[in-house]
Amino acid sequence: MTKGTNLRVLVVGCGNMGAAHAIAYHSLEGFEICGIVSLGNSKVVLNDRLGGGYDLYSDYYEALEATTPDAVCISTYPDTHEQYAVKAFESGCHVFIEKPLADTVEGAQRVAEAAKKAGKKLLVGYILRYHPSWQKFTELAQEMGKPLVMRMNLNQQSHGRKWTVHRNLMKSLSPIVDCAVHYIDVMCQMTRSRPVQVSAIGARLTDDIPDWNYNYGQLQIRFEDGSVGWYEAGWGPMVSDNAFFIKDVFGPKGAVSIVAKQASKAGKSDDIDSHTKTESIKVHHAAIGADDEFLKPDEWVDLSDEPDHQELCNREQRYFLKAILEDLDLTDPTADAVNSLKIAFACDESVKSGQVVML
Repeated sequence: MTKGTNLRVLVVGCGNMGAAHAIAYHSLEGFEICGIVSLGNSKVVLNDRLGGGYDLYSDYYEALEATTPDAVCISTYPDTHEQYAVKAFESGCHVFIEKPLADTVEGAQRVAEAAKKAGKKLLVGYILRYHPSWQKFTELAQEMGKPLVMRMNLNQQSHGRKWTVHRNLMKSLSPIVDCAVHYIDVMCQMTRSRPVQVSAIGARLTDDIPDWNYNYGQLQIRFEDGSVGWYEAGWGPMVSDNAFFIKDVFGPKGAVSIVAKQASKAGKSDDIDSHTKTESIKVHHAAIGADDEFLKPDEWVDLSDEPDHQELCNREQRYFLKAILEDLDLTDPTADAVNSLKIAFACDESVKSGQVVML
């Protein structure tokens, strides 16, 4: 890619995230879609949505050879991530890849090594890192002192097409691996401390998934600085949509909580836009006077820059382009992605073994 030319991107995978990234490439300056890949009809649907005219492929490797892209956007199921990304790097491409980076820790490390060997950019789709409200939430949490107590969940009462997607995801990963990597990453940012121990439990509530997997999981992490974190994720038509959206942190100096009043309403747990909604942040101050009453009232931080899911994807892709054009060092965010996956798989091991896992 030379300065002043568009980044030619091969879009691989046309589900929720793949379609959102394709819309970003279609609408933003500096990008050009050179091909769209999927096994089924989703590529045709996406092409029509974008106005038509794009070259469509069913085979990734054929598309890679035919289009010779500058970059590949991988939003397929996790069990293809490693092989697709490594092949893209070997073909001289930059890679944007949806989380998780791979379906094993070793696979994630091989992808990171392939990027380094090729001298190309690897950016993992941790969408919350680009959300100004989540950035503010993390910043405020860091002001609550140490240790921190972090309580988070995202349960999804999925049905119809979304249950089909979740069932397919669970052919390779559990919800607490696929989904928790986001929130483990946030917890590590909040504490800036090393996780030392994990424990987790899970339940298999359906026969529609492989025998070895479970569609509900809850994990606990203990950090070196004494902080602790809890996260739960459940997928399926049987999942309760009551209290599905908890994002709550407290420390010695008080508490900070995301209060997404609209997103938390019943029936919203399977709405992808609600998963990143913040709306407002409640800040509670713990300081008390001689009468043991609070010295300061709670504060509300109302957020004016509240991007929707599509705009967050646009911001990710703008950063991807910036990283390529300005040769930004992505070593640290890549290491974070590998680390959060390592922690998530340790939690998965704890579910299956019934034992606490030391890191």
